[in-house]
Amino acid sequence: MMLISAGFVYPVSSHRKATEGCHHKLYLKGLLKLDQINHVVARDAKTMICREARRCECFDLYEDLVPYKESWSWQKSLLKTRQTLAERNEDHYDSLFILQHQPVYTLGTGSLEKFLKFDINNAPYDLYHTERGGEVTYHGPGQLVMYPIVNLRHHKMDLHWYLRALEEVVIRALSATFSINASRSEGLTGVWVGNKKLAAVGIRVSRWITYHGLALNVTTDLSPFQHIIPCGIHDREVGTLAELLQGSPKNGAEENNSLMDAVHDSLLKEFSEVFQLSIQHRPIEDLEVLE
Repeated sequence: MMLISAGFVYPVSSHRKATEGCHHKLYLKGLLKLDQINHVVARDAKTMICREARRCECFDLYEDLVPYKESWSWQKSLLKTRQTLAERNEDHYDSLFILQHQPVYTLGTGSLEKFLKFDINNAPYDLYHTERGGEVTYHGPGQLVMYPIVNLRHHKMDLHWYLRALEEVVIRALSATFSINASRSEGLTGVWVGNKKLAAVGIRVSRWITYHGLALNVTTDLSPFQHIIPCGIHDREVGTLAELLQGSPKNGAEENNSLMDAVHDSLLKEFSEVFQLSIQHRPIEDLEVLE
């Protein structure tokens, strides 16, 4: 597919603007096929169901390069707040951060240093040990990251379901907007196209409230991945959406921005549908960070 080089205009939806400050009903159809990931809500494939969606506040910084340490503190602070609200039975909404990171490597709780190709005391970029699952990965410009703070008591109290649901968001976004047939790989997490991993998933759940999340390579420079064995997988490659669309990650800034816009809008739409949430945007200044 030569969508970019052929002057393809990416379909940037009005979803982001349309959902700002609103509280709307979400219409669920059988075509969502959420039973394939064991969604908690049973559906008749021939019946349209209308219900009031659970609200999700979205801190949308997808055009910004956010330092990893800062976004990590946001997640942990909001997690504490949500746990307190849940204890009072006052947890009436979920949350989502969507952003890009400055270049950084992150390690999971059980990550092994053997998957690093550099001295841990002399890393090419900042390196953080985190509480998420999984092995080492890289985050950087051109990669869209989603950190849902979701109370699984209001969805399904099943970590495997949650991982598959996150993968489903990416699979649907790539299919709906770019007609790319992405898939899962048995025994592994993430989203794949052929032998290449486009999206990594690493989560943590505390008292059934999630944090950390997924990262999708859109126009990412893949060279930093050469310094690690991504996710500890030796026999697979890492890929980007830009490569799939035109064969090269090097592209004009304007076209790359259009691609990021299209992917951002599609991810938000599919996240809303998979988790049955009403997206409502809030500025990051509204977030009270607990010390």
